[in-house]
Amino acid sequence: MRHASMLGVLVSCAALAAVSAQDQAGCEPDGDVQFICGPVSPEDLIAVPRTPLVIVASMAEEGHLYLADTRDHTATVLFPAAGARIRHDTVMYGGCPGPPAARFQPHGVSLRHGDGDIHTLYVVGHGDRESVEVFWLDMGGNGPLITWVGCVIAPDGVGLNSVTALRGGGFAATHFAQPEGEVWEWRRGLGWSVVPGSTMSAPNGILVSDDGRWYYIGGWGTSSVVRLSRGREPVEKSEVDVGFQVDNLRWAPDGSILAAGQGSDGQYTVFECVGDGTCDGLSSRVARVDPDTLAAEEIVSYPSNEHVILGTGAIEVGNEIWLGAVGGGTRIARFSAP
Repeated sequence: MRHASMLGVLVSCAALAAVSAQDQAGCEPDGDVQFICGPVSPEDLIAVPRTPLVIVASMAEEGHLYLADTRDHTATVLFPAAGARIRHDTVMYGGCPGPPAARFQPHGVSLRHGDGDIHTLYVVGHGDRESVEVFWLDMGGNGPLITWVGCVIAPDGVGLNSVTALRGGGFAATHFAQPEGEVWEWRRGLGWSVVPGSTMSAPNGILVSDDGRWYYIGGWGTSSVVRLSRGREPVEKSEVDVGFQVDNLRWAPDGSILAAGQGSDGQYTVFECVGDGTCDGLSSRVARVDPDTLAAEEIVSYPSNEHVILGTGAIEVGNEIWLGAVGGGTRIARFSAP
């Protein structure tokens, strides 16, 4: 078995296909709320360190990864793209059958920051297989360049949702299930294992502390953010009720956690809303959570509409909060940060 195989060619940023340059005909603000238009169902967002770029996961049937530019608010296709590289690391990811085929359908994303310009990108995929797809992202002189290097197939019966990179290699991912899901870790040579104490109703977003001692988990089924100890006995677990169904989590520049999700007045469930396209009574929410005290403060509440149907993931970009959403919309909402 070969250590690596290469297909495709290098591609420069200028050669990538531009999706939307804030289309003046159909991307007008909604009052004080502004938008980035283009990516379909932009479920998760994560900033690329030391750059003005944000990775966007388009959770559509034939979804893509995009790069959104914080300077001009355009969105650009990153993967799959004609010039993306394929270099299968069969030593690290020998159990992977090969690169994604016709359907990619990305979901949660996570970045392991490199010391230089090359980072490792983990992406939950639901297309032709249930997996975590792994990429190198090169932001150097010819970048951005993306290279698919492997995948890890999910355990039988596990539906992955969000992923977070772990120190020293490997990653953890949530199994979104009701009434009981859990967190799984994967490491080379050890494979998958369930994180002790992680069983809960519909775990969704996930982060790990810089020192690797704590998980922070979005409790979609419990409307809470859960803090769970990692690698110690007895397991320590605490949570804060944020008043809405928590989807993705993301670190803010000040060290706090941004928890995004959906709230309801009881008229509809989230699944009914997505099913028939009627979302009156639902809203997209964002709360800021202190990782030490678990104190929570809601900072965004935006009624569901044709622009943003169900908010899923938020990041802080300068003096703005960016909010991605699912449901078939093609906008990332931009709110003034409190």
